[in-house]
Amino acid sequence: MTDSARPAPEPAEAGASTTPATAVKAKPPAPEDRPFEEFVPQLLLPALIREVEAYGGPAPELSFEQGPMPVVGSPCWMVKGSLGSDRRFWLCFTAAELTSAKTIAVSEGGGDPSLLESFLIDERKITLALIVSRLVQRLNGQKWLGPN
Repeated sequence: MTDSARPAPEPAEAGASTTPATAVKAKPPAPEDRPFEEFVPQLLLPALIREVEAYGGPAPELSFEQGPMPVVGSPCWMVKGSLGSDRRFWLCFTAAELTSAKTIAVSEGGGDPSLLESFLIDERKITLALIVSRLVQRLNGQKWLGPN
């Protein structure tokens, strides 16, 4: 029998190798894919502290809790923060997920907030970096961070 009588090798057999080096590695999950109750205290709060301090602001005191939303009193998850003794802010999530509606409230002089503002309403993808940068940007807009 000649070589021409043998069937051609399958394309997969021709150059394929079964070594682990050619296997496709699974991409690690994004931080935002972690459960909300883990994401906020383990990732968001430390990142926010680092960014505020890097921006020149005082180290914020932060907590993560469920309670009544400032101004309206509806239940929510919130990041409560204070900068110094009389500047406070609340980042509220209407549900325990990053994609839920978010609001922010600020208060100065030790008083209660009187206004809720929408937060990240036009964003398609919510990431850790986006939340941190926009919150720090908002706090800096209040002239609470760095030399303004």
